[in-house]
Amino acid sequence: MSAAVNNETFESEVLNAQELVLAEFYSDTCIPCKRLSPILSKLESEYGDKLKVVKINIRFSLETAEKYDVAASPTIVFFKNGEEQDRIRGFVCEEIIAEKIIELI
Repeated sequence: MSAAVNNETFESEVLNAQELVLAEFYSDTCIPCKRLSPILSKLESEYGDKLKVVKINIRFSLETAEKYDVAASPTIVFFKNGEEQDRIRGFVCEEIIAEKIIELI
């Protein structure tokens, strides 16, 4: 299950993670974010210990969202070894996210 991350836990949960991290920046009122949630859960279970999925609510973690230039939700940012590797803006299908995961693992 996706971990909820905020400004205080971002470094330990995302930047210091050993595996690839898929960080979804979302908003509670975002309909595409709600549609994306089951897709991310499925991908997290499929890739097991190679992928960690976290969710960052941009309303409550504005500092982190601004630091990573997140202007809209949903935005998926991939991190590996503490560095941003790639990002996907907006709602996309499961296949596109899976391709990016495979490319980055």
